[in-house]
Amino acid sequence: MKSRFMPIAVFAGFVALIIGVCHCTAEDAKNRVSMTETPYGYEIALDGKLFAGYRKDFNGTPIIWPVIGPNEKPMTRAYPMTEGVAGETKDHPHHRSIWFTHDDINENKFWGGRSAIEHREFLKSECDGKTATIVTKNHWLDNTTKNTICSDIRTVTFGVIAESRYIDFDIVLTAEQGEVTISDTKEGTFAVRIPTSMDVDSKKNDPALGGTIINAEGLKDDKAWGKRSDWVDYSGPVEGETAGIAIFNHPASFRYPTWWHVRTYGLFAANPFGIKDFDPDLKTDGTVVLKKGESLQFYYRVILHTGDANSLNLAQLYKDYAELKK
Repeated sequence: MKSRFMPIAVFAGFVALIIGVCHCTAEDAKNRVSMTETPYGYEIALDGKLFAGYRKDFNGTPIIWPVIGPNEKPMTRAYPMTEGVAGETKDHPHHRSIWFTHDDINENKFWGGRSAIEHREFLKSECDGKTATIVTKNHWLDNTTKNTICSDIRTVTFGVIAESRYIDFDIVLTAEQGEVTISDTKEGTFAVRIPTSMDVDSKKNDPALGGTIINAEGLKDDKAWGKRSDWVDYSGPVEGETAGIAIFNHPASFRYPTWWHVRTYGLFAANPFGIKDFDPDLKTDGTVVLKKGESLQFYYRVILHTGDANSLNLAQLYKDYAELKK
């Protein structure tokens, strides 16, 4: 039987052999964060063990993969980045671990992978032993002309809170060359694809598998879909242990609190644009038109934790995050 960790172990060993440029360490301290440049982007480690990989491109978009939780378990689905993980579903190949995109921008289909977000440069990469931060600039390209429609500068920070791990995403999306229309659709925007064993639907085939979705208001599973909330948590079994992912939406983020495109089959996304799908009673079109030079700002925190949503004080963790100045 193939080990589920094989794809991650191969990835970590390969990148360490290729470049191995360490940017930081903190001596004699628990939760020591380090960062290494790789052929793909950067690898972040915690006490010498892989935490996450920043890949500047996978099938047309930057992604975070692998993503390892505090119990050393993989916290996102490995497909389509690699295959051969027992029990994984292979639907929606455009679901790529942790990623940020949106469908139908100037009629280009970025969500489905038919249009590309091109990494242009690393603006900053630094680490002080407690956190690691990567800042990148990316261009969203027209599928026909290959010209830049809009650009984003994303700041991604990796760190530890108590017994949990976090990844912060601060994203500024700018109309680079001219007017940009971001259409109202549920297909977006800041997203995670959770491990198959954790998704709610898995319990239909195996009572030992399958997880739970819950939002800040206590709505669970399907009832949390399409609702606005400060945060949502998705937890369940991963390789025999219960683990979870929570996503927080900062009050300074565009259209806070966001709507949640969170599905029982494993998609977990925050989308401030799909109002017609999520809340048709509002009779509001969520389309946004940016003039040249105008920007939108998005702020999210991903918490990787052991246990279910009741295993940690998510309300307090969210409060602490919400009080950060953005």
